[in-house]
Amino acid sequence: MNDCYFGTIFLFENGKAIEYLNNSKQKSEKVQIEENIQKVTVGVGNEAILTIEGNVFAKGKDINPNNPNKFINISSLIEDINDRIIQDIVSGANSVYLLTSNQYVYGIGSNSSGQLGLDSEALKKTEKPILIMENISKIFSGNSSYSVFLLNLNQELFGCGNNNYGQLGLGKSRREETKIHKLTKIKNIPKGKIIDIQCGNFHSIMMIENENQNENQNEDQNQNQNQNQNPKRKLYSCGYYHYNGLDKIQHTDEFTEIESSLFENDDDNIILDISVGESHTLVLTSNSKLIVFGSNEHGQLGNGNTKYQFIPIQIEIPKLIFNENISNYHISCGYSTSFFYYSPSLSSSFSNLEEDLIKLFRRKEFCNISFKTENGEIIKAHKLILKYRLNQNENQIEKLQEIISKKSIKESNQIFEMIYSNKIINPKLYLEIKEIINSNEKIEETMKRIYLNENENENEKDFIIERKEKQYKFPKLILIMRSELYRGMFLSVTEDTSNKVTDYSELSNKSFQIFEYWIYSNQIKDGIQITKEIIDELETGIDYFQLNQTNPNLFDLLINKFNNQN
Repeated sequence: MNDCYFGTIFLFENGKAIEYLNNSKQKSEKVQIEENIQKVTVGVGNEAILTIEGNVFAKGKDINPNNPNKFINISSLIEDINDRIIQDIVSGANSVYLLTSNQYVYGIGSNSSGQLGLDSEALKKTEKPILIMENISKIFSGNSSYSVFLLNLNQELFGCGNNNYGQLGLGKSRREETKIHKLTKIKNIPKGKIIDIQCGNFHSIMMIENENQNENQNEDQNQNQNQNQNPKRKLYSCGYYHYNGLDKIQHTDEFTEIESSLFENDDDNIILDISVGESHTLVLTSNSKLIVFGSNEHGQLGNGNTKYQFIPIQIEIPKLIFNENISNYHISCGYSTSFFYYSPSLSSSFSNLEEDLIKLFRRKEFCNISFKTENGEIIKAHKLILKYRLNQNENQIEKLQEIISKKSIKESNQIFEMIYSNKIINPKLYLEIKEIINSNEKIEETMKRIYLNENENENEKDFIIERKEKQYKFPKLILIMRSELYRGMFLSVTEDTSNKVTDYSELSNKSFQIFEYWIYSNQIKDGIQITKEIIDELETGIDYFQLNQTNPNLFDLLINKFNNQN
């Protein structure tokens, strides 16, 4: 269960959604979906399910008016077939939002308050997903919210929808605009990284991490201080004063810090989870505090009464049934209900860097090879990555073309997702193509041949690293995978990095050879003698260029090889 509205609860068995309950008085209804479930969201008038295969099934009167109680595959209704792999979904009031692997956001359902951001009061609703915005990293809304926030790849925040009480945080100048039909940039956002935004019908809550509180301190002091502390997290709120936790007898038009001793950070405590209902808020911290505020008309705060709570208070946390870390517990608010539940974290089969790289492979500007499915539909893929996975064997690519020609769009997307991630998604499909994915040819040599010897699109692949007046071309995609520094640089959609150079002149010939080989292979080349000087030299470079994001990293490999040689 990810979200709930009133008393809707989904029941699962072996990864499948088998039935759901609207409330305890009704008989449970069957869910006829055969795919494995990744996420469930429930909002006013809609319920949506995201599967591991990247499909979204939804029901609701504004989504399927002819049969509102039947789940339909809304991702298959997206006109551009390359956008049909969905990586996240969010439910709002009578609307559902889909984030594609290409970083595009689509919306479906009601636009009565402008919550689809379609800049048209005439378009009251849509029964097929419509593109809202491109280059988006996260969607934020709420199960009872007529508002939505979109965070782009540059950490810029946009919002649209209901603004009756200033719940979009647009400021006093926009107070009189009760409905914002066009996506609008939110200004005056607190400093730091936006971790989450939870929206109610009357208020919004934002979680910010690593805010610069002491700008007058010098960098050394800040670095020494941060080494011994968890990341700082604070909560900010805007909207109707009865519910926003600010204890102010007026609506708050901009995101304002919720100041309470209950939210004070120390070395052992951070805010773990927040959830917002129609008009109430729950907060869970790492020192096992459950903090609540807002409407309590139906007893949704769990504090033993039904009075409004204008400021945050701590309530007694339910007994932890499982002897586990508090981070495995979560909170979820329905319209006027609250849930506290246990959900162990799932280990990922690949790192966050690899996940982000796969998202990049899916973006249209990198898809430059076409495949035709059994129905004649065209699906695009990333040519370089296919050659990397198939060891640059044209016969194997032709064989893949032949396989795709006999598959549906859904099966084809599964195949490409599996190739990008080296992860088994569908065992039958994996068995069919595993022979052309796995071979004995060394990956590092294949990568060098693809990236250094072939005349690919220069704007797509190359970044110049300079060393002692000589220039070396390195693939951007590999640098993104190896380094947080380059990852942030290349994933920016506004910054021009095409002509930038990085100077590696401080590295000796042997150290640079080790660095170059590791960039492609993630290992130390056989036959190289490692000395203490090389380790010291590369340790500085690893730290400066943030080249320590893979496992095993270069420094660990150097130490192990040095110890074995001595």
